[in-house]
Amino acid sequence: MKLILKDGTAISGSFFGHPGSVAGEVVFNTAMTGYPESLSDPSYKGQILVLTYPLIGNYGVPKDIIENNLPKFLESSKVQISGLIIANYSPEYNHWNATKSLGDWLNENKVPGMFGVDTRALTKLIREKGALKGKLIYKNQNIDFYDPDKDNLVDQVCAKEKIVYGDGRYKILLIDCGVKNNIIRHVLKRDTTVIRVPWNYNYLNEDYDGILISNGPGNPEHCIDTIENLTKAMENEKPIFGICLGNQLMALASGAKTYKLKYGHRSHNQPVIMANSNKSYITSQNHGYAIDQKTLPSDWESLFVNLNDGTNEGIRHQSMPFFSVQFHPEASGGPTDTEFLFDDFIDLVKKYKK
Repeated sequence: MKLILKDGTAISGSFFGHPGSVAGEVVFNTAMTGYPESLSDPSYKGQILVLTYPLIGNYGVPKDIIENNLPKFLESSKVQISGLIIANYSPEYNHWNATKSLGDWLNENKVPGMFGVDTRALTKLIREKGALKGKLIYKNQNIDFYDPDKDNLVDQVCAKEKIVYGDGRYKILLIDCGVKNNIIRHVLKRDTTVIRVPWNYNYLNEDYDGILISNGPGNPEHCIDTIENLTKAMENEKPIFGICLGNQLMALASGAKTYKLKYGHRSHNQPVIMANSNKSYITSQNHGYAIDQKTLPSDWESLFVNLNDGTNEGIRHQSMPFFSVQFHPEASGGPTDTEFLFDDFIDLVKKYKK
């Protein structure tokens, strides 16, 4: 197995998972645990993922249990990444909840993996040159490089029809741009009915008490229908909460602009600070684009800022019940510092309902 980067770098390693070649954007994740959650995260669509933690696979993959019409332990129903690169692979797994090895899971989902790689050196290369296009080549089966930012990845990972979860008092319209299942779980715990609709669904005549815009992959500017519907939805006072890609879409709907980060934020321990305060939080993140704070309209303001590089991590309207965050308050595998944001959103919904 060989990794070929667009800059000409070639790295050899051992094969596991599905026998095949793939291409995409090579990105890294610094999490120590939670590889089943990361690999099933739709935000990784079109990407070859490098896990920096040394040993991967030793606790296998959990049972495929369905609760509330959702996989209980995964963020979607399948592996979403294009390929996986790790330092050391353990084919022998041991966990009370595991039913298969990581390699078997990748093979079932037709995703190739490579191990025996110095992932620390590869991560340093990505941090110096930025996110790189790359391809995993299996047995000299060469393919072309692929730029996932050119495609509407959201349309590839979202639900294709309306799905309703729960029967709570408050109706939350979830705009699915590639939603992580744990977002739905967190909302359902708060006396809600979740109405999940595709990214381009016209929901303006639907009966709902609040809107939640989900995470998702790729360039937010591809989601033209989502942005146009959000702009119209902002004309009334129903609360709106955006997460990750939802943060960028909220900004675009308000009239601000977004840009691609050099190598993105993908880790479980990114520090952010709440604007105009000394409150800081540790967050989980997975995004390649960010909001250009200088382009925010005068009636919008920054809500959170990244303490590593000063980039925007959330915005809010100064008078209307609209806010969004770039990180993941629902992070499965943690940290859970910002779970309170779901309470803040539902409190706004209750206030509107009254």
